[in-house]
Amino acid sequence: MIHNPVLRGFEPDPVILRVGDDFYIATSTFEWYPGVRIHHSRDMVNWRPLGGILDSTRLLDLTGVPDSGGIWAPGLSYADGQFHLVFTVVDTYTEGWKDLPNYVTTAPFIEGPWSDPVPLHGRGFDVSLFHDDDDDGVGRSWLLNMRFDWRPRKESFAGIEIQEYDRATQKLLGEPRTISVGTVAGVAEGPHLYRRNGWYYLVHAEGGTGYEHGAAVARSRDLFGPYEPDPSGPLLTSRHDPSLGLQKAGHCSLVATSAGEWYAAHIVARPYTERGRCVLGRETALQPVAWSEDGWPRIAGGVPAVTVPAPALPSAPTPEEQSTDHFDAPTLGPDWSTLRRPAAPAWVQPASGRLRILGGQSPVGRRTPSLVARRVTARRCSFETELTFSPRSPDHLAGLAAYYNTRNWHYLYVTADDDGSPLLTALSCVSGNLTAHPVEIPLTAGRSVRLRAELHGPILRYSYDIDGGGMLELPLELDATVLSDEHADEFHDGQLRVLGFTGAVLGLWVQDLDGAGVHADFRYATYRVEGQ
Repeated sequence: MIHNPVLRGFEPDPVILRVGDDFYIATSTFEWYPGVRIHHSRDMVNWRPLGGILDSTRLLDLTGVPDSGGIWAPGLSYADGQFHLVFTVVDTYTEGWKDLPNYVTTAPFIEGPWSDPVPLHGRGFDVSLFHDDDDDGVGRSWLLNMRFDWRPRKESFAGIEIQEYDRATQKLLGEPRTISVGTVAGVAEGPHLYRRNGWYYLVHAEGGTGYEHGAAVARSRDLFGPYEPDPSGPLLTSRHDPSLGLQKAGHCSLVATSAGEWYAAHIVARPYTERGRCVLGRETALQPVAWSEDGWPRIAGGVPAVTVPAPALPSAPTPEEQSTDHFDAPTLGPDWSTLRRPAAPAWVQPASGRLRILGGQSPVGRRTPSLVARRVTARRCSFETELTFSPRSPDHLAGLAAYYNTRNWHYLYVTADDDGSPLLTALSCVSGNLTAHPVEIPLTAGRSVRLRAELHGPILRYSYDIDGGGMLELPLELDATVLSDEHADEFHDGQLRVLGFTGAVLGLWVQDLDGAGVHADFRYATYRVEGQ
């Protein structure tokens, strides 16, 4: 059986692809490196992370992107013996404007090497490639995206657009054409196109990214339409039933096994209360797809199920994930991500028995922050490390963060007092407002300290050990639900200011605010899940 979500924690906007016997899912990464996370499976039950595709500034520059900007809804496809990745880098999205450059890169293998990205256009986002085999056997490719219209008094989601793409020259041909404006649910985005039995099927997201989210399908005999929506309604949605365990269902992409079994990969979310906050962000689930007698793809009941039958494929278990990382490898493993800059030796230095992180910008810095983190994947989990740090002033900080974006986080950290003596303290930022917690624990210079964060559903607790006598819990109950999409969204005077599209992470954070060149050493990092 498949147990949903198959990719837990911040793993939204899945596009699923089969190449031979291998299945791949690519997800959005926003302001985090490496860009476009990839998971691999051979049975669609067991998935292992491969890391991200866009792992260098040659492939992706996230310098200065806003919170929840960066990589939105990539498109992954395969043709001519090459993987093709198209992706949007969202540089701005507020005050009614969006800067949306789109790129394409290719590689002979999913692990790379990936070619230098080629710019395509900036008219919209959620790009994907459809590789068509015409009746005459000549394969042509088409780029799809939603069309963004910035003009006041116009509908900003202006429909689904298509334009021919030449794979050989990596250039767009002709002019774009609008092939659908979606359904009455509105906000048509995330398009994917498929061809089956003489029909073109357009699958797209609708209803926005919250609790009204869904996926729709329309079809046409002609590539350019007109596209007729499925008369039975949405392909998938949770909008009508707040009791479902999987909410916000939508944004589908389809795949067929070699035996012709069809599945949809899609977004879900698991709120802590009915229609409440989703600390785990938007996750990825799979549903079987059956084709009706009159040729429509259907998901049972049009709703997401937690447990569904797996395809008839040989079982392919993945290696058991290790809970503790001792940083023995020369590079970070696939579960780690870094904020707004890739994990380069200039600031991230793994070695046997420790990870050295050189201090970066303040928590609001968008150029060179030093945060190495992993996704929160369960309501109850813990994250622990042992830190050695020699701060010389209050401008030097290092510790353990529970982080959503620059405006929402909790931080247990080592710093120095005005007289240079080290101490352990805690700080929170909620909607941009700082709170210094009444905790100051003196430390011995040069000695390590163990730090632990524990998530108990909506509550975050910190603890520490400075003398090997066992963990001592801080007298703080912190609100973990501020690390959620729902809390992060901000509007002022009716204008969008901040989007919440990611999810909670737990990580190792170091600041060097006066540029003294300080670093922190983390001996290990242990992440444990208690239930799902």
